[in-house]
Amino acid sequence: MTRPWHGILTATATPFKANLDVDFDKYAEHVQWLAANGTHGVVPNGSLGEYQVLTSDERGKMLETALAAAPEGFHVVAGVGAYGAYESRRWAEHAAERGAGAVMLLPPNAYRANDDEVVAHYKEVAKVGIPIVAYNNPFDTRVDLNPDLVGRIADAVPEVVAIKEFSGDVKRVWQIHQRAPRIEVLVGADDVLLELSTAGIVGWIAGFPNAMPAESLELYNLVTSGEYAAAAPMYAAVHDLFNWDSKKEFIQAIKLAMDILGRYGGATRLPRLPLPASDDAKLRADVARAVAFFKNR
Repeated sequence: MTRPWHGILTATATPFKANLDVDFDKYAEHVQWLAANGTHGVVPNGSLGEYQVLTSDERGKMLETALAAAPEGFHVVAGVGAYGAYESRRWAEHAAERGAGAVMLLPPNAYRANDDEVVAHYKEVAKVGIPIVAYNNPFDTRVDLNPDLVGRIADAVPEVVAIKEFSGDVKRVWQIHQRAPRIEVLVGADDVLLELSTAGIVGWIAGFPNAMPAESLELYNLVTSGEYAAAAPMYAAVHDLFNWDSKKEFIQAIKLAMDILGRYGGATRLPRLPLPASDDAKLRADVARAVAFFKNR
């Protein structure tokens, strides 16, 4: 995994103390635990990391903590999403100066930008010179990096090397390969891992390895090796759990799964509240089903 955006990159959750200060010691330990369990890197300050509710000092220290904790060969790709290009460029400069291997960049978040504005956004951040993984999350940004727009970005911004595809549309990977053949595709939603792998992927920016890294690695290795018959029963057992990654409550769900499985997930900051009782019960049942499969096979 010589390219920083290849393999399983865990979009890490941010641990908060009881007073909702960031627990940087727990975060450093979590990065080291993910590395010890065979995953290939982390993405701090992504959507799962609640970057929108971190202060600038906290956000900067999250990246610095990940870089300091990462063992040799374990990659750190910095999330640099922001309201506008100048703020994203500042975070990309910070990442490059601190030694991150690449950055993950959403379209601008301030309003629904048109295609020309999206291309200009990526061009501005590309001035930093660090490799960029574009992040398509039309649910949060209201901007869809559809395959035609990805093709435009690929032609105009050579620093964009890959895309995290989170639309949930499994046809997209084929269309991106056609319209932007040099852009590498990373699975962006946990519940389409197998489907997207059939068309050729180089990585998975994932949520549930926060709770189940070894199991996620086993599944990833099977699907990327084309061993779908072996992967199918495992994928079926975890799919309801992985589907939480595509819901708006994904942060609370993944943190609760971490707590259930002995990791520290902890609380979320407002505006997010704990899962309602019915969702809490469903999440616990989904975790139990996944755990039972790996225990009893």
